[in-house]
Amino acid sequence: MAPVKKGILERLDKGEIVIGDGGFVFALEKRGYVKAGPWTPEAAAEHPEAVRQLHREFLRSGSNVMQTFTFYASDDKLENRGNVVRFTGQQINEAACDLAREVANEGDALVAGGVSQTPSYLSCKSEDEVKATFKKQIDVFVKKDVDFLIAEYFEHVEEAEWAVHVLKSTGKPVAATLCIGPDGDLNSVSPGDCAVRLVKAGAQIVGVNCHFDPMTCVKTVELMKEGVERAGLKAHFMVQPLAYHTPDCNCQGFIDLPEFPFALEPRILTRWDMQQYARAAYNAGIRYIGGCCGFEPYHIRAVAEELASERGLLPAASEKHGMWGSGLDMHTKPWVRARARRDYWEKLKPASGRPLCPSMSCPDSWGVTKGHADLMQQKEATTEEQLKQLFQKAPAK
Repeated sequence: MAPVKKGILERLDKGEIVIGDGGFVFALEKRGYVKAGPWTPEAAAEHPEAVRQLHREFLRSGSNVMQTFTFYASDDKLENRGNVVRFTGQQINEAACDLAREVANEGDALVAGGVSQTPSYLSCKSEDEVKATFKKQIDVFVKKDVDFLIAEYFEHVEEAEWAVHVLKSTGKPVAATLCIGPDGDLNSVSPGDCAVRLVKAGAQIVGVNCHFDPMTCVKTVELMKEGVERAGLKAHFMVQPLAYHTPDCNCQGFIDLPEFPFALEPRILTRWDMQQYARAAYNAGIRYIGGCCGFEPYHIRAVAEELASERGLLPAASEKHGMWGSGLDMHTKPWVRARARRDYWEKLKPASGRPLCPSMSCPDSWGVTKGHADLMQQKEATTEEQLKQLFQKAPAK
């Protein structure tokens, strides 16, 4: 009989580092399994082999958590964003749970069931209606007996609180992460106040995910940590940022960048950037460290390698890699062999190779959020006439 794995709170209570996984919707979109725009996870049921393999690569790279591929798998999102596949929300969520559990059982990993913000909230539906949407997903997670629950990717702390209320009713450990930066949520609630509200709602783990680069996210979680401590509360903290540099983003993050989502590659962090991120997060007292959009398995491997001494092990994916490029000592070219050292890669300032590109962008700041007419959801694809109206509002480039 296999030994019982330590739960998420048991690990964090002992000060252990928990490494999350990466950004499934972006990774699978690049591989041809997810449609950009809706970003819905029907691939869990439609192409399970692709989802299974990505889980396995993250596990091999050092992930301790297999998060179910259930991002935007609420019925309202599936229905009003052109989901025409033959699978229901329940089938997608069940398939995602099975895949995550199968791979988690191959190593020392836990399964986390995740819910995210809903079109119902943006369209000003009632609290009961929004909670009912979460409840449908939660019923599947309870049935599949996931190890803990995550409410992630919320732009408004109010909706995240509602999600935490529903998740907490299961009796399972609850984590909650907002997609916010140092300026707070889209109603200007500060990170510290957001964290306090989430802890009071019942979340034992709080933090941020997506929308901003690693160092911005670490700074934001530090502000959350200060707020929780100032309020005399206790919580664990987590961070799962983008794998993109976003120094030019406004409060809504990378979605406002003109490069989103198809031209973000010049902004991608190197594996050495990721090692610096892992160290900064650890030094800030964050013990659940993972990634979101843009994070590939090699990024997670870099996090695991940076924290190898604290964790007491290297991931399986490091067997062919070598720390800090040490495998390059076998390269044919002597000038490449000379790069087989940490100080070379730490000091390198990578060139973009794009002489005509600006170093920064001007975000498209339309300033719309919950309740605005442009955010009202519809089941049909945007019409040509509606697109023309949007084109007219868009600023000239």
